Amino acid sequence: MRTTSPEDATEHQGVVLMYEKTTVRVVRDRRILRRADVEQKTGFKRAHLYQLMKEGKFPKPIRLGIRAVGWDSVEVDEWIAARLKSRV
Repeated sequence: MRTTSPEDATEHQGVVLMYEKTTVRVVRDRRILRRADVEQKTGFKRAHLYQLMKEGKFPKPIRLGIRAVGWDSVEVDEWIAARLKSRV
């Protein structure tokens, strides 16, 4: 949720981040995201995500099974919020 004024921001099941007259809400409904979900949320493809993880710049996945991994949705949302906050 984006609002143009911090006065319009409310907190509901999450954290509200405010910066430069913009409010971004990070919803804390925790779930496991599969790779396709992470690609959709970030706009990055598999190779770039794994390169960022190797460099320590993106959350590491959780092992779900022998051939399956997933990402904590809260960690991914916090990573996105941090990128938005750091932009110029």
